[in-house]
Amino acid sequence: MISKEQMSIELQGIIKNGIREDIGEGDHSSLACIPKDAKGKAKLLVKENGIIAGVEFAKMIFREVDPDLKVETFIDDGTLVNEGDIVFFVTGSSQSILKAERLVLNAMQRMSAIATKTKKFVDLLKGTRTKILDTRKTTPGIRAIEKWAVKIGGGVNHRFALYDMIMLKDNHIDFAGGVHRAIKKTKNYLKENNLDLKIIVEARSLEEIESILDHDGIHRILIDNFNYEDTEKAVKLIAGQCETESSGGITLQTARKYAECGVDYISSGAITHSISNMDLSLKAI
Repeated sequence: MISKEQMSIELQGIIKNGIREDIGEGDHSSLACIPKDAKGKAKLLVKENGIIAGVEFAKMIFREVDPDLKVETFIDDGTLVNEGDIVFFVTGSSQSILKAERLVLNAMQRMSAIATKTKKFVDLLKGTRTKILDTRKTTPGIRAIEKWAVKIGGGVNHRFALYDMIMLKDNHIDFAGGVHRAIKKTKNYLKENNLDLKIIVEARSLEEIESILDHDGIHRILIDNFNYEDTEKAVKLIAGQCETESSGGITLQTARKYAECGVDYISSGAITHSISNMDLSLKAI
């Protein structure tokens, strides 16, 4: 996992790039019709039921746009909200509020949708040992806020990117010439480069799992595209020698059955890449 310092850098990068993209040389609509010294107030209005996410990120955006903007929060990240709820008021320069409006809404609408879908998986898995994981199937440029939203929804972050964990998937294994060679080459690479990274290895069959278990130091086995029966066999075969993770098209309809096979984690790209933004608005009052 990446450090808090690195995450802060990622978040600031998203904000700065979002402001650059949206404002450019200036918000000419506001500059044309709103006096520079005009003061105003706006509310973040919920227009759809779900889990709110992005409140703290919105505060970061407002501070970056104008440190003098004041935010009064009524509902925190991770809270179940209903249509008509008011999440916060923001007060200050009218021009500044309008500059921040679209970036705040774009981020919060997507983050809230991700948190809401994640919470559905979390609730579905209650009573089992299984936790829901995200993946790298995120929107380019805004991975940090999407993974933050997963945590707000009660999920667990997988690796952040290619640099913070080793994950040997089918292509790595095939290019390396098999499971044994891929793992041996990986361990040599880590040793030669003085790197301390966890190793996850994807298995496509029970036979591959047996091969992986021949090696010490494997953090997790990714049980990929197995049916329920074979997943249960895989968990028994691994028998706690390392963590287990199921993946491969697992949905809200099938997740509970995979969890009941005894896996530690289920990973789902759908919680970040297959969502519809939650309806929110920032209204002047």
